[in-house]
Amino acid sequence: MSIEQDQVVSIHYTLKNDAGEVLDSSAEGEPLTYLHGHGNLITGLERELTGKNPGDKLQVKIPPADGYGEYDKALIQKVPRRALKGIPKITVGMRLQAQTQGGVRAVTVSHVSGDMVTLDGNHPLAGQHLNFEVEVAEVRPATAEELSHGHVHGPGGHHH
Repeated sequence: MSIEQDQVVSIHYTLKNDAGEVLDSSAEGEPLTYLHGHGNLITGLERELTGKNPGDKLQVKIPPADGYGEYDKALIQKVPRRALKGIPKITVGMRLQAQTQGGVRAVTVSHVSGDMVTLDGNHPLAGQHLNFEVEVAEVRPATAEELSHGHVHGPGGHHH
């Protein structure tokens, strides 16, 4: 069975940056299981997997536009430390939830200088090429419940 819209797919993967450093991989030999065609993976990787079959191995380089987007300087803002009241110790690298006009957004503290804190709303991998090594482990039809929820249930899925 090849990978198509509305199928449950299990993959083993390793993600590296252009320097060859491993950024992420399927945890301890357990595959990542997702519902194909529902935005559960970055678009570039989902497109590359379409039509593949169990046992297929591929190496793909995903450009930023098909991954986590280009780095956007407009998503960086400086705020006074008092705007972050309730957070006792603010350190560089800290991940926070920020309320924005577009809803809640994850931001990273990128700089702290005196009373000013710089927050970066870009995904940590924005602007980077994503180098994936993928092996397709399993492909199966999704259940009606998985389709209605838009994600996988059971082993490797969302509800376990």
